[in-house]
Amino acid sequence: MSVNNETTQTNEFEPRIIGFTCNWCSYAGADLAGVSRMKYPANIRVIRVPCSGRVNPQFVLRAFQKGADGVLVSG
Repeated sequence: MSVNNETTQTNEFEPRIIGFTCNWCSYAGADLAGVSRMKYPANIRVIRVPCSGRVNPQFVLRAFQKGADGVLVSG
């Protein structure tokens, strides 16, 4: 009996990450990456906020409640 490698699946963990990025700082880098056609994993979601200092802790908790495995707040 032979095992076909194409039909065997590996269930590797891919964390779902939410990134709250500052409009004036780190979001510009994420936007530049998109304009430059750089690729980043599909399991990362970038959310632009006016300022990282204004990210309400409830946003972070809500992300975890909705199934996020990690949250990044970047300024």
